[in-house]
Amino acid sequence: MAIMTKKPGKSAQWGAVWQLIKPYWRSEEKWRAWGMLTTIIILSLAGVYLSVQFNEWNRVFYDALQNRNYPVFKAQLWKFTWLALLFIVIAIYRVYLTQGLQMSWRRWMTEEYMEKWLTNHAYYYTEHQHQVDNPDQRISDDLNALTSGTLSLVLGLLSSVVTLFSFVFILWSISGPLNFMLAGHHFEIPGYMLWFALLYAAVGSFIIWYIGKPLVKLGFNQEWFEANFRFGLIRIRENSDAIALYHGEKNEHDQLTGKFESIKTNWWSIMRVTRRLNVASNFYAQFANIFPILVASPRYFSGAIQMGALMQIASAFGQVQGALSWFIDAFTDLANWKATVNRLAGFNAAIDQVNAQPRGISVGTSTRHALQLDQLTLNLPNGNPLFCNISAAMQPGERVLIAGPSGCGKSTLLRAIAGIWPYGSGNITLAEGKRYLFLPQRSYIPIGTLRDALSYPDASREYTDEQLQQVLTQCRLSHLAAVEILDDYANWSQRLSPGEQQRLSFARALLIKPDTLFLDEATSALDDETEQQVYALLLSELPDTSVISVAHRNSVAKYHQHCWRFKNQENGPCGFTSTALLPE
Repeated sequence: MAIMTKKPGKSAQWGAVWQLIKPYWRSEEKWRAWGMLTTIIILSLAGVYLSVQFNEWNRVFYDALQNRNYPVFKAQLWKFTWLALLFIVIAIYRVYLTQGLQMSWRRWMTEEYMEKWLTNHAYYYTEHQHQVDNPDQRISDDLNALTSGTLSLVLGLLSSVVTLFSFVFILWSISGPLNFMLAGHHFEIPGYMLWFALLYAAVGSFIIWYIGKPLVKLGFNQEWFEANFRFGLIRIRENSDAIALYHGEKNEHDQLTGKFESIKTNWWSIMRVTRRLNVASNFYAQFANIFPILVASPRYFSGAIQMGALMQIASAFGQVQGALSWFIDAFTDLANWKATVNRLAGFNAAIDQVNAQPRGISVGTSTRHALQLDQLTLNLPNGNPLFCNISAAMQPGERVLIAGPSGCGKSTLLRAIAGIWPYGSGNITLAEGKRYLFLPQRSYIPIGTLRDALSYPDASREYTDEQLQQVLTQCRLSHLAAVEILDDYANWSQRLSPGEQQRLSFARALLIKPDTLFLDEATSALDDETEQQVYALLLSELPDTSVISVAHRNSVAKYHQHCWRFKNQENGPCGFTSTALLPE
């Protein structure tokens, strides 16, 4: 996760929306997905058909009441019973299948986005270049909102369109003409209730759109502010020890208060817009209940229609007006959905931009050397060079110390060798078919059992308890070697001290036995005696492993055969020399 200091970008275009939605429907699961969607659509159409039947039932039932026709009244009660049962069954399975399709779509998109985010180190570059904020939220919350929102809106729109076409002709035929005199002229409007419904929905939709259009941007910002506040809380939990030592509680409190103030301010803006939106939408919805009765009442009181026809007109008007009011009813959901699409489109664009950026450093394999650098130049992201055109080679089994002042590019060189630093030029060649392990200064320890943390990135089942206990004991972690502790599930990066974490990473190296081991100040938290002990372990337990160490202490030089030394140069990139430390 990252905290962005800039405002969110522009809204995604509809082409980008389609790019987000279409992959699943063209994937290997497309036939199952389209089958479920087709079934849901059929059930929706069946629901509309039943609504038409209910509309006709209204006319017959209320005419029977007005005429005191008991046999027809009783028959209509039975008809209502089976219509209602069918409607309930259809509604239940429509929701059930929609939820199933939503989860299938979300699962597929989550796997795709996780793959896209984790492939080619995109997660590293987007974080390092601050190109996207809170990717965890986008993969977790936004994909869920996209799938559920898209299905809800599309199916709702489809149902409204079908309902509109089903009831337009009914409303046209049963409402009859409206006759009136104006300025001495006689006017007749056929199917006048239909025109009133169209006018009523058009005016209401325009008012709702005008009032509620700021909600898209406000909803985008709200999710952004919420994610930043949540990340601030997580940072305190992850760095509780350091914050406590600094007594930085007040500073953290002030920062969290500032982040929450942004949430509160934006939320009040949402509340003000929502209040105006609710005033308009509630007035619109409530007046719609009486509006068709008011408009149709003149024909009823004139005797042109009976009670049943009046109720049928009111029902048909409600269906047409409801279908035309889809935009009004779904406006808040549309605003939230559009904000979600904007965030996912930005996430997609950031990953695509990272994958498309040029990588001037070529990393390949060879059988000649354990590692070879050929005319390698490394730059900072802004283009300033760290060092230029260095060439060096390391034979299998050799141990090389990388030394030099801070900021000269020692750790960056290891990142380039790992293939995750794209800024620069030249060639890096690694031994073909060999295994590499990088131990950074702050080693990554996943949340899980201790055996999982120790064997990472391998699966813990690949190693026996005896192997795990042996390497823990060798690295002075015997107090963690009991089987019950190995199976203890915890956040070990919080439970272990920095020194214990570094010793755990060395135990990991002894366990995995890589062909080449890269150490980036991997003993900085250890005392001198323990540091000497773990380096001696490497020589005794991994005698054939090539080792490259970045270290500032001269005491570890005796465990290496060569030194690659960087030196600061005035007004230019760092210089580089390679010297022997021990006789060949």
